[in-house]
Amino acid sequence: MIMGKKTLYTITIFSENTVGLLNQVTIIFARRGINIETLSVSPSAIEGIHKFTVTAFADEDTVIKIAKQIDKRVDIVKAYYNTNEDLVYQEIALYKISTEKLLSLGSIEDIIRRYNARILDMTNVWVVFEKTGHYEETQALFKELSEKTGVLQFIRSGRIAITKSKVERLSDMLAAMEKKLNRKKND
Repeated sequence: MIMGKKTLYTITIFSENTVGLLNQVTIIFARRGINIETLSVSPSAIEGIHKFTVTAFADEDTVIKIAKQIDKRVDIVKAYYNTNEDLVYQEIALYKISTEKLLSLGSIEDIIRRYNARILDMTNVWVVFEKTGHYEETQALFKELSEKTGVLQFIRSGRIAITKSKVERLSDMLAAMEKKLNRKKND
């Protein structure tokens, strides 16, 4: 996705689970005048290592500088940046709409099938839909529901992403470091 001359980059940060680290990371973006579009944090596939997934619009030079600056932090293991082509990614969105207005549309099956959405909860007052997909897909459902029924509440998660490579790039880096240490021990 391109905004003006800027591209949407996904910055993946591997770190220890340290208090205050999120603040340190967000300050790096703020100092460069870059707005964080989405942010997601969770444990990674590597025990003891957490993974931050941050999206932001920037030019390549700026995102390189951001990744290098993040790498300099003590609690950071490694930071990488990618474009959409390098990743498999998704977002999740929840939509709360009026049951009465939804039922006035007639069949809701069409919306559910077209958007591959599902109903999470339903009461006499409201219905909660869930849609997993790319931003454009979750936004299209939001637009349709807004126009046809109005949306009482809406939330979209940050991007979650994995690279298209076989293993995490961090795993390769850690394996190379371990190999180098073993060679030094054996010398």
